[in-house]
Amino acid sequence: MNSTATHALFTPSWHAELELGYARFGDCTRPVTRRHLGPLRVQKHLYAEGPQVCQHIIVHPPGGIAGGDRLAISARVEADAWAQLTSPGAAKWYRAVGPAYQTLDLKIAAGATLEWLPQETIVFSAAQAELRTTIDLEGDARLFYWDMVALGRPASGERFDRGHFQSQLDIRRDGQLLWHERQRIQGGDGLLDSPIGLDGQPVFATLLVSGEIDSKLLERCRSVPTRVRGDLTQLPGLLVARCLAGEALHARAWLIELWRLLRPALLGREAVPPRIWNT
Repeated sequence: MNSTATHALFTPSWHAELELGYARFGDCTRPVTRRHLGPLRVQKHLYAEGPQVCQHIIVHPPGGIAGGDRLAISARVEADAWAQLTSPGAAKWYRAVGPAYQTLDLKIAAGATLEWLPQETIVFSAAQAELRTTIDLEGDARLFYWDMVALGRPASGERFDRGHFQSQLDIRRDGQLLWHERQRIQGGDGLLDSPIGLDGQPVFATLLVSGEIDSKLLERCRSVPTRVRGDLTQLPGLLVARCLAGEALHARAWLIELWRLLRPALLGREAVPPRIWNT
C-alpha cells in the first residue's frame, strides 16, 4: 500500500480557516485583512504587475487534505481593488475513512476584480472530498475563476475506483443567480469511462469569467492549439470554458492560454503568469 496514502488514514484531522480582505488606496491594492486559524495561510503579498494588482499565494503546510479535515477560505475585495489568488502546487485529497471538507466564500465589490487561479486538485482513490464554493458579485465586479480536478493518479497506475468527489458552485450578481453547478463523482462509477461522462479522461477543468466577448475572440479561443478536449460557451454575463484531459499539465496549459487571450479583453491588462507556476 502506498505509504503516503496509508499515513493519511491515521493522521489527526486539521480544522483550518483563512480570511482575506483587500482594499484600494490611491493606485495601490493592499491587503487589509489577513486572519488564519490552523495551518492554512498566505505568503507575503506580491506586486508582480505593479501596485494595482495584489497577489497572494495560499499555502496549506500539511501538504494534503485527509478525512476529518475542514478548510474554510473567505476573501473580500473592496471597491476598485484587484486581488489575484493562486497556490504553489497541487492540492491533494488523500484516501480516508471519512469525508474531508472545503468551503470557499468570495465576495467582490463594485468596480473590484478577483482572479482565482489555483493549481490543480488531485483526488486520490478512496478520498472523500466535499467542496462548496459561493461567489457574490456586486454591481460591475469582475471575476476570473478556474478549477482543475485530477481523479486518481494515472501515472502511478491508480484509477479513481473508490471514494467520491462532490462539489457545489454558486455565482450570484446582486443576489441574482448566474451559475449553479452541483456534481458528485463516485469512484468506480460507469460515468468515468462513458462517452456521456468523463470518457476515460481523469482530468476535467472549468473556467468561468464574468462578462461577454465578441464572436471573433471566441473563435480565437476555440482555435488555441491544445491537447485537451475543450470548448467555450458564452452565456449572458458569463463566459464558460470546459475541458477533459489525460493529464493535469495539459488542462493547465489550456487554461493559461485562454487567460492570456481573455484577460486583456475582459480585464484590460496583459496576462503576467505568477512566478510560482514555474517552480
